[in-house]
Parts: sequence; C-alpha cells; structure tokens
Amino acid sequence: MPKNYISNKDETIRMFENDFMEALSHVHWTIPLWVFIPIISFLLYRGFYVFKLPVLISIYLIIAGLIIWTFTEYTLHRYVFHYVPKSQFGKRIHFIIHGVHHDYPKDSKRLVMPPTVSLPLATIFYLLFNTLFGNTYVLPFFAGFLIGYLFYDTTHYAIHHFNMRSKLWLAIKNHHAKHHYQNPSLGYGVSQPTWDYIFGTTFPVKEDNNLNETGE
Repeated sequence: MPKNYISNKDETIRMFENDFMEALSHVHWTIPLWVFIPIISFLLYRGFYVFKLPVLISIYLIIAGLIIWTFTEYTLHRYVFHYVPKSQFGKRIHFIIHGVHHDYPKDSKRLVMPPTVSLPLATIFYLLFNTLFGNTYVLPFFAGFLIGYLFYDTTHYAIHHFNMRSKLWLAIKNHHAKHHYQNPSLGYGVSQPTWDYIFGTTFPVKEDNNLNETGE
C-alpha cells in the first residue's frame, strides 16, 4: 500500500489559524490524569460511602467497566478514528481527530485526548450507562470505564516515548508500531490487542519477524 508522510521526530504541525484553538490541541500526557483521577475518586466515594454498595459487587462492576472500555477503545479506533469521509471538510475533520497522529506519531503534545474532547465524550457515555445501570450501579462501573480510558491514554504515550523492557509491554508496543508503520487497517487495540484477535484484525504471524519498528 502507498506510504503516507510519517515524521519520526517529536515535532508537530499547526492545525488551527486561531491561537486559542491551536493551544487547546496541545496536551501534556499527564493532563488526563489530573482531570479524571478526581472524577474517578468521586465516583468511587459516592458508591462506597454514600450509597453503601457492597465491595464485591463494586469490584465486579469496576471490572465490567474496564472490559467495556477495551471494546469501546477498539470500536472508536476502528470505526470512528479511521473513518475517512469523501468530502474535503470530512477529510479535514479526520485529520484533526486522528490523521495528524499517523503523520506525526512522535508528537508528544498530541498523543492523549484533549479534555475539550474527552470530557464531553465522557459525559455522553455516563448518560448512556446511567440509563442502563441506574444512578447507583453506574458509579463503580463508570469508574472502571474511566480507569480503562486513563490506562489507554498513558499506555499510548508510553508506547511512543518510553523504553519498554518487559515482554508484555514490548508485545503491546510492537502491536501498535505495526499499526503505524506496516498496516493502519489492522491492529486497532492500543492498550491491549484482545479485540483484534476476536475480530480478526490482528497482524499475520509472518509479519512478526520482519518488523522495522521505526517508532522506537
């Protein structure tokens, strides 16, 4: 397949003429932690201390939230981030949402989702899950969902900028490197490849031996 432009430096490109909009598109990787850890703590506090939810039930709901996040991560990456509309305006939106990351995968200020996007999305998901689970059980479930999101965001940054040493982390890094440098139509799982194996979007075994991991 034809190769698009890929920068292997920690550099960026200006996306907005407006200085304020441009500034909002640059995010330090710790910002999601500062934003969502207090929200997660508040959700767990209300679940445990206000509504007195049993610990075992809460743990099950947290785990369920984590699992649902992994599926959400896969689905968003595959069907939203990699959907390229035909119109020029649609292509522009796609570039802002995800295309810029594939052209500049080492850009350290555009590796995690800006709160201007993640907070509205989190609100939509909360309202959806609140309808499904109710005001009480949604608390530990959504806390688990957000924990999964934070793990995804920090893992994504680490894949592109940290040196991995353990076999597990190297496998996760390799999986994502192939998505960037071999075939962007495969390997949609970032924090883990589980759903790629389930839905048949993982990489053929024969590609494992010859990976030129230019993302290192």
